[in-house]
Amino acid sequence: MYTILKAEELTANIFLMVVKAPRVAKSCLPGQFVIVRTDEESERIPLTICDYDREEGTITIVFQVVGAGTLLMSKLKKGDAFHDFVGPLGKPSELITDDIEITKKKRIVFIAGGVGTAPVYPQVKWLKEHGINADVIVGAKSKDILILEKEMEAVAGNLYVTTDDGSYGRSGMVTKCLQDLVDEGKQYDVCVAIGPMIMMKFVCKLTKELNLPTVVSMNPIMVDGTGMCGACRLSVGDKIKFACVDGPEFDGHLINFDEAMKRQAIYKTAEGEAYLAAKEGKTHHGGCANC
Repeated sequence: MYTILKAEELTANIFLMVVKAPRVAKSCLPGQFVIVRTDEESERIPLTICDYDREEGTITIVFQVVGAGTLLMSKLKKGDAFHDFVGPLGKPSELITDDIEITKKKRIVFIAGGVGTAPVYPQVKWLKEHGINADVIVGAKSKDILILEKEMEAVAGNLYVTTDDGSYGRSGMVTKCLQDLVDEGKQYDVCVAIGPMIMMKFVCKLTKELNLPTVVSMNPIMVDGTGMCGACRLSVGDKIKFACVDGPEFDGHLINFDEAMKRQAIYKTAEGEAYLAAKEGKTHHGGCANC
């Protein structure tokens, strides 16, 4: 059992929990994820790691209530425990695993949308701890659903907050904010975008025009987290990849977002899942390719 040391609602339907999980905390890196189960009967839910403390043996997760599984999770309180807490899974961010001296020379901008702020935070924090200041654009529909602003402000080189409705910070979507920064003279060597699929699609559309290499995290399409359910199958260039075992981060300019979003919508129904399994055959699965 994995005890919850802290549980709070950050904003409407978005929750933060600090969980005692020493083995995960010992070896995890920014960009990786965990799979949790509230009890032995509940579904497996993949969640990107928001923060970790190796000394305390804790992992911080942030999630939004979007279905029965996350609703059940949201009812857990401090002192309760998860039945399963498995990880770290997936590959760490390339910014973390690349030669640190090369990374130090890069001008980096992160773009976080909504709950995507949570997986952006540990990457920016890690870079800060290693002497690298990255700019961060955080977008939300309105001020009411903005999360982790103070935490991000403490680790970002420059933090730019923008809201769709103009209720806080800059006005407009994250793409407008990035374009404005470039127009103001900002120069970047790499962009990392994490958030809703539609947001990442349009960020990549813009950065391709700007000739700005862009990495995206495809964690929004993960379900099983082991490559065996086929939910996170996507086209990256001319190759088939699976977000949970090959990612979750990929070159955003190579991803077929329209295909991924259409497939994600179909997969949400049992009939749609069966249709995709029949259509894609052995390539439907990633981890074992046969189950």
